[in-house]
Amino acid sequence: MDEIDRKLVALLQRDATTAYAALGKEVGLSAGAAHERVRKLRERGVIRRTTVDVDPAALGQGVLAFVMVESSSWMGESAGQFAAIPEIQEAHVIAGSASVLVKVRTETTQQLQDVLRRLYAIEGVSGTQATVALETFFERPVAT
Repeated sequence: MDEIDRKLVALLQRDATTAYAALGKEVGLSAGAAHERVRKLRERGVIRRTTVDVDPAALGQGVLAFVMVESSSWMGESAGQFAAIPEIQEAHVIAGSASVLVKVRTETTQQLQDVLRRLYAIEGVSGTQATVALETFFERPVAT
């Protein structure tokens, strides 16, 4: 990735609906050249998808928790089972005392408790430790 690609990615992270003409103007390219660059960034997997940043609380998903999942066996093959729980936004295999770290959003703490029950249904899960976030200072996209 060169500097123009990095600028295009940063601009699209701020507003993915920016027209190619405006993107090109910002980085010194024509609209067609900007479109081609973005197409190539998608093909190479730099840009994985285009999405909308929604306020979870506005959708009734005000409870945010990070859950450390302990296991009695290797969890690296369990991605599909974690992905099957819709309240889990992210799941990461980690090093340390736990095996997997998941980010969960729910409407209530009772729903969070239900997610924890469903985590225990995954083969190999032997424990969980949930930390509920009281306030989010900020969340940011990957720096370019």
